Amino acid sequence: MSLHTETIVALSTAAGVGAIAVIRLTGKESVNIVNTVFKGKDLTTVASHTVHFGTIRNDKGAIIDEVVVAVFLSPHSFTSENVIEISCHGSPYIVKEILKLLVAKGARPAKAGEFTQRAFMNGRFDLAQAEAVADLIAAETEMAHAAALNQMRGGFSVQIKALREELIAFASLIELELDFGEEDVEFANRDHLRTLVEKLLSVLKALISSFDLGNVIKKGVPTVIAGKPNAGKSTLLNALLNEDRAMVSSIAGTTRDVIEDEINIEGISFRFIDTAGLRQTEDELEAMGIERTRQKMKEASLILYLFDIKDVESTEYKVQSEELLALGIPVIFVANKIDTIDAQTLTTVQESNSEIIPISAAQKTGIDTLKATLIKKINAGEISSESNIVTNIRHYDALLQTKTSLDNVINGLDTFISGDFLAMDIRQALYYLGEITGEITTEDLLDNIFSKFCIGK
Repeated sequence: MSLHTETIVALSTAAGVGAIAVIRLTGKESVNIVNTVFKGKDLTTVASHTVHFGTIRNDKGAIIDEVVVAVFLSPHSFTSENVIEISCHGSPYIVKEILKLLVAKGARPAKAGEFTQRAFMNGRFDLAQAEAVADLIAAETEMAHAAALNQMRGGFSVQIKALREELIAFASLIELELDFGEEDVEFANRDHLRTLVEKLLSVLKALISSFDLGNVIKKGVPTVIAGKPNAGKSTLLNALLNEDRAMVSSIAGTTRDVIEDEINIEGISFRFIDTAGLRQTEDELEAMGIERTRQKMKEASLILYLFDIKDVESTEYKVQSEELLALGIPVIFVANKIDTIDAQTLTTVQESNSEIIPISAAQKTGIDTLKATLIKKINAGEISSESNIVTNIRHYDALLQTKTSLDNVINGLDTFISGDFLAMDIRQALYYLGEITGEITTEDLLDNIFSKFCIGK
């Protein structure tokens, strides 16, 4: 029997104790297998998309649990096969016994991602949409949810397929020329080809550029809060989190290790990292903390450099600012303790440097402005639910390869190379675009992708 025609079974809800657990089967024999252990209605006679109450019993007739069984008949199911979902009580013992019983009746334990792989193999959606299922399950923020949902519903795939179809039309004309090579005919207008490729490159560049933001949406933004001791870094972390997460003291050098926590700002997850103050010290433990701070700064996607507003003209502030900018990582300069100066001094500071964000971490003044600046700094302000944003490293790599191939087409047109070499580069571009949506696949590629899914999905 083929691996993809066996009936498979798995727990689809999270493992552990819970009120409800859902056990899912897919495959031609799903209904028949469950019907042998289910006492209630005859499941072989019921309509698709119906639910039925009854009991699951073992071979001795003993009741394992009272359950609700949902029936989805082919082709109107997630996998396009017969699908059964058994909702039972969430006892690990009950789940184990039902799974053992179903396997004994002919179902095979599912591999990671095998339900979604079946859906892909049966044409329910393409590979990019299938991968979005895992992203949707893992989404922890509004932005991550929106990006995954848009991809799962085909927004990204539609754009990729449109690019591929336009290129296929020209590729066929180039290939036709090769069939008449001895007659020196030209079916594919080179000017039209250049226009098309330049248009495709423009779209590709936008998608490739979106990957940095896509990474932010998917994984969050590691953001280091750096500055001198007693600048108020721990107080700022507490203000951002709206809770007393970090210990605050007037004694310089209180924070000696890294403290991390996450918050969601307008759908983006920011992982704030409170660090030891930057200064010269003879204290061995504090020095170790400062070294960790410098390492975290190098690994960060964003740095909040916090300083006492009264130090804005100091040489030390200017030196540290230059060092931070030299890292090549986006920096937001935050002037703290504005509650300790008068309004005129604050105005003077703001006029001298419009890039400085003035706040009072202790009074929670200016925190909303700082949050808005964080969103603006990562260019997340213009995202809509319809935006096609690349969040998958496999897609990103394939887009880069496609761009390289199309760049070669442009170079070929500039140097008047023959049609067979143009055709070769166009075929390469089509290949990489096809890899994204699954029109070009290998068994190893599919196994690698779906092995990263959870069991039962």
